[in-house]
Amino acid sequence: MKNLVEWTKDLSVGIEEIDEQHKVLVGLVNRLYQGIIHQADVALVQQVFNELVQYTVIHFSVEESLMRIFDYPAYDDHKHCHQELTKQVFDLQNKFKSGKTTISMELLTFLRKWLTNHILVEDKKYTSFFLERGLKPSWSQRSWVGKIWHLVHHE
Repeated sequence: MKNLVEWTKDLSVGIEEIDEQHKVLVGLVNRLYQGIIHQADVALVQQVFNELVQYTVIHFSVEESLMRIFDYPAYDDHKHCHQELTKQVFDLQNKFKSGKTTISMELLTFLRKWLTNHILVEDKKYTSFFLERGLKPSWSQRSWVGKIWHLVHHE
């Protein structure tokens, strides 16, 4: 079955930690999409949407922590972008919870564009900066974020 967002090498920022988190976000958008096209129960769709919102906040925190650790010069701009995106997603979540909107293809299209544009435009800007300052492109072991997310949502 076709997904709304396909993970490709183009979406990779070249840092395994971040790529794996982006893959989780892609997976959540695709689960939301599958729930909509298969007319899943509203509670299930809301649960997946809530996971997407929660994981977005976690992911942005990880990126911002790396930016602070490595003294990324565009930190303020990137953080502002995260704040705007988070506000939009929280607004959508609140509208959905209050019944003012539904999860629709329009919303899913927004999420797809938001996710892919943010990765392809904003996130790709920091890769070489982090790597030049010693961030390893691949893990020696699984990240704490991945472990926690896996434990909370898959057991």
